[in-house]
Amino acid sequence: MSFDSMRPRGRPAHTPGTTVLAYTPNGKRVITGGSNSAIRIYTVGQDGEPQTVDEGVDANHGIGATNECFIMGAEDGTVWQYDITSGKMRNLLVRCALPVRDIAVSRDGEWVAVASDELTVKIVKIEDMTQVKYLREQPKGAKHVTFHPNGRYVSVSCTDGIVYIYSLHEEEPELVRKLDGVIRRLEPDAEATSRVVWHPDGTAFASAEATRDISIYSISEWKKEKTFAGGHTGDITALSWAPNGTLLASAAADGQIILWETKTQRILQRYDFGNVINLAWHPTKNSLSFTTSDGELFIHDDFVPREHQSLLQKPLQAAPIFPGPLTEISNNVSKPLADRSKETIQRAARKGTPDSLDDILGEDDEMPDFVDDDDGAGYAEGLNPYGKRTNGHLEDLGPNSKRVYSGSFQPNPHPPLQPGSTPWAGNRRYLCLNLTGAVWTVDQETHHTVTVEFYDRELYRDFHFTDPYQYDKACLNENGTLFANNPSDGSPATIFYRPHETWTTRADWRTQLPEGEMVRALALSDSYIVAVTTKDYVRVYTLFGTPFKVYRQKSQGVSCAAWRDYIMSIGNGPLGPDGRHTTLRYTIENVKRDEICQNEDEVALPEGVQLKNVFFSDTGDPCIYDTTGVLLVLQHWRTPGQARWVPLLDTKQLARLAGGRKEETYWPVAVAQDKFHCIILKGGDQHPYFPRPLLSEFEFQVPVSTAPPKDSSDPEGADARDENLKFEEAFVRSNVLLSLYRDLLASTNATASQRAELARKELEMNKTLLQMLANECREGEDRGMKALELVGMMSDRNGKMVEAAAKVAQRYGRGVLEDKIRDLAERRVMGMDDDDELA
Repeated sequence: MSFDSMRPRGRPAHTPGTTVLAYTPNGKRVITGGSNSAIRIYTVGQDGEPQTVDEGVDANHGIGATNECFIMGAEDGTVWQYDITSGKMRNLLVRCALPVRDIAVSRDGEWVAVASDELTVKIVKIEDMTQVKYLREQPKGAKHVTFHPNGRYVSVSCTDGIVYIYSLHEEEPELVRKLDGVIRRLEPDAEATSRVVWHPDGTAFASAEATRDISIYSISEWKKEKTFAGGHTGDITALSWAPNGTLLASAAADGQIILWETKTQRILQRYDFGNVINLAWHPTKNSLSFTTSDGELFIHDDFVPREHQSLLQKPLQAAPIFPGPLTEISNNVSKPLADRSKETIQRAARKGTPDSLDDILGEDDEMPDFVDDDDGAGYAEGLNPYGKRTNGHLEDLGPNSKRVYSGSFQPNPHPPLQPGSTPWAGNRRYLCLNLTGAVWTVDQETHHTVTVEFYDRELYRDFHFTDPYQYDKACLNENGTLFANNPSDGSPATIFYRPHETWTTRADWRTQLPEGEMVRALALSDSYIVAVTTKDYVRVYTLFGTPFKVYRQKSQGVSCAAWRDYIMSIGNGPLGPDGRHTTLRYTIENVKRDEICQNEDEVALPEGVQLKNVFFSDTGDPCIYDTTGVLLVLQHWRTPGQARWVPLLDTKQLARLAGGRKEETYWPVAVAQDKFHCIILKGGDQHPYFPRPLLSEFEFQVPVSTAPPKDSSDPEGADARDENLKFEEAFVRSNVLLSLYRDLLASTNATASQRAELARKELEMNKTLLQMLANECREGEDRGMKALELVGMMSDRNGKMVEAAAKVAQRYGRGVLEDKIRDLAERRVMGMDDDDELA
């Protein structure tokens, strides 16, 4: 057997017996524990003696690590936390009555799951051991426990031969699946493994079968998809995915470690190492570490042979659960040939031919090295596994948006955006996600299958249909579902509408666009259907298919949204200040009255920032959410020339993210009931996952100011400043919401309930000003001018609020301020404001 490097030497680390290991997430250290009480900390890249921790307990069976600490679970039932630098014991996290068999640390480093011979698996918060979650459905002890890469699920491999999958979406874990026949029954101390090993992309997991094969199960259907077969002749003892998911390493009692290619499930290399019971890939390097039941540690650098090392250099790859070649799912993959046909790409891959890549593109020093797509390197990343295009093809809709790479300067327009849709993830993608429900499609190679699911299943009924048109856009609301497609075979683009309820035999309809015209974005309201096309037309239809209006945008179409009789279209405008990225222009019009509210006004986006979603709120105010995590609403949009974008929430300033405690982003869904509704994405996810995720909601929080650092010498003063900042933010927020509501009522025939709601919003704002006034009065007489200013900002129709303000000043003994407030009240009664008095 030949190796690219010399066979690594074993490093005696512990006495014979179970030996566990873990890398720190940054890959700087590898920690081992074993049957004795010693703990070894090895520095990666150094051959010197490891750091030894002698204050551990005997028989460590579980291990996990963050960059700051590592955690050990032992046979005596204790789970201890150690400092990674000094090796000192920090604290006892949890104690079990029976031996600990395995532990797992969540990717965000916040939680540790503990599997033991007890019937309950415990999940403990590392920085606050009083916060514990319990997994109670197992009838026997657990042998292994593992976290989903993004923390959505936790899997428990029970000694009864069943895998228990729990959801961690809610405060209390919920059992979502019991998978029988996935693993075999094993004794807790058996060297064979029944561990569920999640693929890095989170869509599947691997497990060892009793047949000594390795099976891959998808979490969308919770069924077996692929098998790594014929590799081992002994019981499998360890499994580990490469960090980017392209390779799988397995060890078994037959004395071999096998390197598998994920995409084809074929064996790339066999290595002879006996008694291996644990495997771990280095997070970034071509290195695999493993431990044996002899108590030895091996660090195998250059583990992947030279001819296969290109696989490790790829970005994160999709799990092998779909037919066809894998697609890259990294959001950082470049798209050098996204605007070329599949045939051109295949011709370009044939190096040395007259139509080689250099001949097609011309010489360009900035172009990266080209790699054949046979190994999924990503030069054709715009194509999904079946030769179909992902959302990347939207960039080349129409002649004006083609991207040809050359040495000359090319502007960077904003790509088309279909609100609520996601790119392909394997052979699935969401066409629409909103508060009504979700529309998602599955690519079956020859056709698609579309599923429409509703949140309110008492009012609506889910439906599912075979889709020969291969729809790539959809909209969903309480009235119906709208679809559109952009065929690649030259067929006309189609728009299809299906109402949820009808009192006639057939009410759905389908129409085709003129030849050569495709749909860039689609919108559906209670009254109209809107399509922005590659001809830069805005096409408006009634709900039952009557063409109502067609006009050409002044800018290249990007997206659109609709609410009742209003439509908002967005397009690329002139180049921005950086001279490279285009600005975005929007137009809002009332279709029914044929009135333009805002015409080609600019969307307020910082340089280089793009839209993630465009929608109307439940009360009809245009909203956008950008790639910096800021939610904005358009204020005074019904008055021409008066509109402005106001931030309602900066998700990066949420309290839950303070101090880097969580690694998460948010997928925007809707604005309703004065809240931001979204999907929480963890662990680097950029798009919602399958199965359909739960929705979360956040209160608005206008980014007025961040709290100053705490002053330990004046804790009461710091608390008062924090309280005042909260009141200031509440005042600005209530002022914005009140302004939006006043605009709404001014444009409609307000009902009694709407007028009552307006009064409630005014009262809420005035209460906030009263609380701020009380704070100023507490601060002292020298704050009187600001206090009087606050009173002047009150919306007071009958004088009650100003009277309440005078009583607040009286309560705190601010006599001069009280007199000033009463003078202000008298001027208001006389119909005078400060400007009148000065005049």
